[in-house]
Amino acid sequence: QVQLAESGGGLVQTGGSLRLSCAASGIFFSINAMGWYRQGPGKQREMVAVIRSGGRTNYVDSVKGRFTISRDNAKNTVFLQMNSLKPEDTAVYYCNAEFGIGGGRTLLSWGQGTQVTVSS
Repeated sequence: QVQLAESGGGLVQTGGSLRLSCAASGIFFSINAMGWYRQGPGKQREMVAVIRSGGRTNYVDSVKGRFTISRDNAKNTVFLQMNSLKPEDTAVYYCNAEFGIGGGRTLLSWGQGTQVTVSS
């Protein structure tokens, strides 16, 4: 069983910054990738940023240059530094991770979500 615990959401004004954290716990052999997704009001969930075990990152175009994903492998934690926030960044942000659980099997897990609200 694995768990993801998110923190760091909140209310911020346009142009402000927030830092999200997500810590993984449980029984697993490895974490292949960790990432952040978001779902805004009336929108579908979308990938925001992903970081793989080798450090390679991907971002959705709308956050490039503003958001930075990073990872502390020793603490099984992923961070999302969000700068220059815009009202359109308002969403519930979900942490996601792909775990290696042995025998070549993987397990995909989601956090409970944290609300980010950017006021204009």
